[in-house]
Amino acid sequence: MSNPHSIIEHARCFTAVFLAVLLASGCASGDHYVRPADPSQVRYIQTPTQLESTAPVSLGEEPPDAWWSLLGSDQVNRLVLLALQNNQSLTGAKAHLAAARERIRAARGAWYPQLDASAAVEQTRFGATVLGPLAKDFPVFSAYAAGPEVSYDLDVFGGTGARVARAGAVAQYQAAELEAAELSVSGNVVLELIDIATVRAQIRVVEEIVADDERMLVLIRAARDAGAVSAMDVLSAQSQADHDRTLLPPLHQQLSAAQDALANLTGVAPADWTPVEMDLDAIRLVETLPMVLPSELVRRRPDIGAAEAQLHAASAAVGVATADMLPHFTLAAQIGQQGLLGGGPSEVAWNLVGGLTAPIFHGGALTAQRRAAQDDYQAALAIYQRTVLNAFAQVADTLQALGNDADALRTQRQARDSASSSLDLTRLGYEAGNAGYVQVLDAQRLHQQAQLGVVQASSQRYVDAVKLLLAAGGRVDAPTEAGLANR
Repeated sequence: MSNPHSIIEHARCFTAVFLAVLLASGCASGDHYVRPADPSQVRYIQTPTQLESTAPVSLGEEPPDAWWSLLGSDQVNRLVLLALQNNQSLTGAKAHLAAARERIRAARGAWYPQLDASAAVEQTRFGATVLGPLAKDFPVFSAYAAGPEVSYDLDVFGGTGARVARAGAVAQYQAAELEAAELSVSGNVVLELIDIATVRAQIRVVEEIVADDERMLVLIRAARDAGAVSAMDVLSAQSQADHDRTLLPPLHQQLSAAQDALANLTGVAPADWTPVEMDLDAIRLVETLPMVLPSELVRRRPDIGAAEAQLHAASAAVGVATADMLPHFTLAAQIGQQGLLGGGPSEVAWNLVGGLTAPIFHGGALTAQRRAAQDDYQAALAIYQRTVLNAFAQVADTLQALGNDADALRTQRQARDSASSSLDLTRLGYEAGNAGYVQVLDAQRLHQQAQLGVVQASSQRYVDAVKLLLAAGGRVDAPTEAGLANR
């Protein structure tokens, strides 16, 4: 039997050597990623002054996390939070993020000593290389060995650090994907609500037009009975009323589709959905929309964050490929009982092994893998830069659209007021015999188009305002069940 004091001394020596090497290696990290520089642009369009009067935007101000609150609608707030709580796409994105975070922990495990239990049984007969001429007289024997094994990979050249960095970048990408999904869901809910409000307003306008057609038809029939007009006028009025009624079924179908889409976003089956009665008048959009500077936009937009995470992962992959070309150091130790299966004395045995593996010739594979990783990094950098440019273009487009929306709404309201006055005068003239029915039809058509034009212009202004808030990287507060219940 071995001396217990000797075993303890050997164990202490091994522990001291192991810790010294561990501290010397320093868990070197192979992550040498440097994030791209912030853009130098200070504006999104060439002539921002021209938009100040038509598209009121406060440049340099961040939108609130609950960006949809800028619409000033309790109904919008409630349904967005409901969708963020129940949408199945968000549930899947959260699961992907959780898995990515677990992979970070798995990668970090390589920085620590690995402890395993081992046991072995063998049947052996020593040969002449061990015992010489006495080998033929030495019997076959069966032995066993059992005990713990400790191993440690010295991350001298940062291979493990690079793998941890790559896992972290993947988790960063999944976090950006979740944020993008939340932004998409919240944006789609708001856009569907605006669509519902718009269609409902269009239906009301068409129903008013049909009601006017019916009143006009009654007047023309009375005039026909009095011999003041011909039967042609009656047929024309009837035809116009029938034509206007054909506008309603497509609008009702559009409304049903929007309600079903909203139900899907909130995680409710259409059969269980209670239709939402949303009106454009319920939206109270703030007078000035907040808009971050270009240098801040790259930190707020989730698509840019996802592209940067992929760039980080590509950089870490270069570190992994570089470490694979360098020597690999390991330490291993084992301590346990050894003895014969047939009985007899057993001994406590231990060993400490240091290993070095250095690649010499792999047919150029390692060099090619490193060059491929470097090429992938350049591709990821180009994708990142393209994503930033696309974001700037999207913001510029929506800014200009808002300016045009203001002009469109102003002119549509003027056209509606003029058409309404013209229709009233034409109808009075028709009743007095000073205007023909064709003139009434023309005035009625202009009034109908102007009314629908005002609804569409108002709706488009809200839609473009939402698109600007989304393009500005509007962030999403994670809703809580308590917060949802309090609404």
